[in-house]
Amino acid sequence: MSKGEQTRAAIVTRSLDLASVVGLNALSIGTLADHTGMSKSGLFAHFGSKEALQLAVLDAAEERFVDIVIRPSFRAPRGVARLRALFEQGIAWDKRWAGRGGCVFKGSESEFDDQPGPVRDRLVEAQRKWRETLLRAVQGAISTGEFPPDLDCEQFAHEWIGINLAYGHAARLMRDPKAEDRARAAFERLLKHSQTKH
Repeated sequence: MSKGEQTRAAIVTRSLDLASVVGLNALSIGTLADHTGMSKSGLFAHFGSKEALQLAVLDAAEERFVDIVIRPSFRAPRGVARLRALFEQGIAWDKRWAGRGGCVFKGSESEFDDQPGPVRDRLVEAQRKWRETLLRAVQGAISTGEFPPDLDCEQFAHEWIGINLAYGHAARLMRDPKAEDRARAAFERLLKHSQTKH
């Protein structure tokens, strides 16, 4: 990696942390210059526009998410064990790895849901990939016989994402000390409801 690439990667890392606090929409070359002490012209040379910076942040966030959540979880055996690993790594992501201000994906959804353009498209793409990952893991639990073959995988993924969003709301906004316990209880109920009855 060249020095210029190293500098750009370091800027993106700082930008991701800042975006998690101020929001992706508020992240601009000017805002970043104020927080890093770098010149606007120097930052502009690396990114060229606010939109390019935002897209670079989303790319970095997704790469970090894959490294921290998805890859380790898929080392667990296929089936419910892998689903639990994904859930636990997702909680760890929200608590420790997403950024100082929380998950930039969650924070950006309400900012960009009605703003067409490349940033919204990139957010949708990241969320679609996450949903596809969940569906693949749920289908794995069908293949092991832990879930019935007629399980509605889309509904399972929908409810899982709902639990995760509720956890973020309770933990970050409401500061509910039982947020994690409540999320785990909801997830265990979802598993139990979905498992094959013997």
